[in-house]
Amino acid sequence: MSNGTSIKTDNFRSKFMDKLLMGMSWSEYSKTLITPFNIVAALILSIGIPTIAIRFMYGLATVTHASNEYPWGLFLGWGLFGGVPLSAAGFVVGTAYYIFGFKGFKPLVRLAILTGFLGYLFACLYLLTDLGRPWRIYYPMFIGFGTASVLFLVAWHVATYLTVQLLEFSEAILEWVKSRRVYKWATMIVIGMTIAGIILSTLHQSALGAMFLLAPGKLHPLWYSPFLPHLFLSSSIYAALCMVIVVSTLIARFLRGAADNNFLGNLDRMTLGLGKGACVAMFVYFVLKLVGVAHDDNWYLLSSPYGKWFLVEILGFVLLPAAILTYGVKNSSAGVVRFGAFYAVLGIIMNRMNVSIIAFNWNLPEHLHHIIPPWREVIVVLTLVTIHIMIFRWILNRMPVVREDPEYMEYH
Repeated sequence: MSNGTSIKTDNFRSKFMDKLLMGMSWSEYSKTLITPFNIVAALILSIGIPTIAIRFMYGLATVTHASNEYPWGLFLGWGLFGGVPLSAAGFVVGTAYYIFGFKGFKPLVRLAILTGFLGYLFACLYLLTDLGRPWRIYYPMFIGFGTASVLFLVAWHVATYLTVQLLEFSEAILEWVKSRRVYKWATMIVIGMTIAGIILSTLHQSALGAMFLLAPGKLHPLWYSPFLPHLFLSSSIYAALCMVIVVSTLIARFLRGAADNNFLGNLDRMTLGLGKGACVAMFVYFVLKLVGVAHDDNWYLLSSPYGKWFLVEILGFVLLPAAILTYGVKNSSAGVVRFGAFYAVLGIIMNRMNVSIIAFNWNLPEHLHHIIPPWREVIVVLTLVTIHIMIFRWILNRMPVVREDPEYMEYH
């Protein structure tokens, strides 16, 4: 019995290490780690991880100049409000494939779900970094604000949706560990999880905008609108489509070894399809922005300094990338569509930073000082971004995300 158990343990350990090291020995695997990206990442982490430790040991004031007047800095402006719309990738592409039957996007589905899952996971980490006391993460859901609170809604939806996306991605995990029995159950719940994802994403994307309805006197009138929930939801749709284009482009450029010919060979066609949906969604969002200005009759504010910045946002980072995407789609130029997608992603981040930081408490005397973050806050954000990329790359290199496992082709 002991010999049999020992053999089984050794086999399990051998298979487990083989998966972790991608079939290489320790010495071979160690050599692959010496790359320019890993060297830069190691330098960032060597500064950033101690800085994060300092934040949790000595308080938020050691890394940011946030205050009661300016409650949000890069941790939430970039990590939460900017990250969540980009993380709608799983909800949008999953809906297109599983519900509306756009089967041509099959090679991108798992990539979109992984992008969404890790995006929401790190949005939670940015939130924990800002709030501190991670052991009290359950307070908004069970103790804190009550069922009528927008924060109660966001907390429950983000937590539940994170679980839903993990279940959606479980197919890839189970293929990696070769668990056929559980895999069959995972394939059976995908449609149900997709429907749950639609409900949860639709509600919490708009709920993030609804949070700012509570601050009509603090948010600049050009960004404040009763349509904020609709604006946040509609912008998350084109942000998700563009984010999938961006991520797939980076994979084709830097991680080609993790993808198969089916993914790489169909990438231009899928990029054009995503670009078509993105440009339509962007024009809808642009019109809604104008409707918001017209509804409150704020045209006169466009001549103010903040009005000019507002025009830079909606003309330079919404209308212009929408036009670029349209041109790329009309001329079947995947390269132009990719450029437009990168540009549009910058635009959605700019919008969320404007709403949460730049146009928030815009009339207070110390406002301009608050916009420029301290270096420690920047290095914490850069550290979390680096960890995000490293985990994403680790999963792509090992699991069948942008490639198909031949042993499971019968289930696909």
